Amino acid sequence: MATSQVETISTGADKAKLAAAVALVIAAVVGFYLLGKQGQIAQWGVLLVGLGAAVVVFITSETGKEFVAFGRDSWREVKKVVWPSRKEAIQMTAYVVGFCAVMAIFLWATDKTLEWLFYDVILGWKK
Repeated sequence: MATSQVETISTGADKAKLAAAVALVIAAVVGFYLLGKQGQIAQWGVLLVGLGAAVVVFITSETGKEFVAFGRDSWREVKKVVWPSRKEAIQMTAYVVGFCAVMAIFLWATDKTLEWLFYDVILGWKK
């Protein structure tokens, strides 16, 4: 039987950091809309500064550090992937398109055969 592992935020400081990050995002969005009459530079400035501050606060939390570590590990794994050459990618795409065309013709032929069998032969309905 597989056991599931549940991760929780362990410290009060982490909870406070995450709450502060959420509060900064909300404040940035509210500030963006409240500064509508001040011009777009002020609006976008408040939004970008608020979101930037929220990201900084989030990254300093334990959850943020784990997220950054996950991103680094993911990027390391992406670098290990052996990507196909252009020729291989074109060949595989051609195989897929050809297979789809063959399947489409097969399904059309099957449909028409069953239509002829049921409507013309068994039921005797002429079109």
